[in-house]
Amino acid sequence: MTAPRDTPPDTSPNSSKDAQVKDAVRGNWVDRSAPPFAKPYLRLARIDRPIGTWLLLWPGWWSLALAASAGAGRTDGWALFGLPNPALLLLFGIGAIAMRGAGCTYNDIVDRKYDAQVERTRGRPLPSGAVSVVGAGAFLALLGLIGLAVLLSFNTFAIALGVASLVLIAGYPFMKRITWWPQVWLGLAFNYGALLGWAAATGGLSAAPVVLYLGGIAWTLGYDTIYAHQDKEDDALAGVKSSARWLGQRTRPFLYTVYALAAALIGLAGALAGVGSIFYAGLALALAHLMWQAWRVDTESAEDCLAKFRSNKWLGWIVFASIVAGGVTA
Repeated sequence: MTAPRDTPPDTSPNSSKDAQVKDAVRGNWVDRSAPPFAKPYLRLARIDRPIGTWLLLWPGWWSLALAASAGAGRTDGWALFGLPNPALLLLFGIGAIAMRGAGCTYNDIVDRKYDAQVERTRGRPLPSGAVSVVGAGAFLALLGLIGLAVLLSFNTFAIALGVASLVLIAGYPFMKRITWWPQVWLGLAFNYGALLGWAAATGGLSAAPVVLYLGGIAWTLGYDTIYAHQDKEDDALAGVKSSARWLGQRTRPFLYTVYALAAALIGLAGALAGVGSIFYAGLALALAHLMWQAWRVDTESAEDCLAKFRSNKWLGWIVFASIVAGGVTA
């Protein structure tokens, strides 16, 4: 997923590089309260558009909850009650903010020439000139150090697993140049927390987090295809490939398929982890939400695509709450 893109800058003589971006949350604290010097960098990290952070965070939190449900780490007092460790939840939250920001910064450095050709991305900090390439590189290094600090707080196995994910992060910006399915690569990268969460909680891996990872990839194929429909015309002019362009009018049946697969795999992961039956009631609600997205999305409306894409934050909450409830009642 390329993070939500900005509005084209005002090119009038009195234009400002401090204008609020199109798909930022209205009235967000960056636009209201951040110091002027910090705003371009916070926007570069998409702090004013938190949905990407949620999408990166959820697989990790789901995995931590599944590990607790499976009784992993019984020496952890929280796992005794089927609850994920709050300290790990916090660390994953900090890591998601830092690594999402780092990924977006890296992506924008690589894609700055493409972004200048697309209407919705011309106003990003790099193509608009609000941030220099050197400044973006320094900011990327800072965010990377924060992410590294979080990673080093985990066990040795989780650290090694986390380092391996850098290959996926490094390769993503180039995928839309060589394949119609950059969404697959995004799914591999964005759902890596499903593996890392279990590893951080247990020091190893098992079938449950692997199946959860596959379910997350299917989920990403759906929501990022919806997202990509916002830019299909401009992407065609710029030579950027996406599943939205490849599928066209076949998008809706594709969404039904991958969303059903996502729910089935998440359900199987829950079964492998031994969650209680209440989890499946919550999963049914999650599936209903996904089917609503597939049924109601208007792929010709950028506004509706963005709204449906953002609604996946609530899908994440439904699944997380269902796993926690299932763990407590198992």
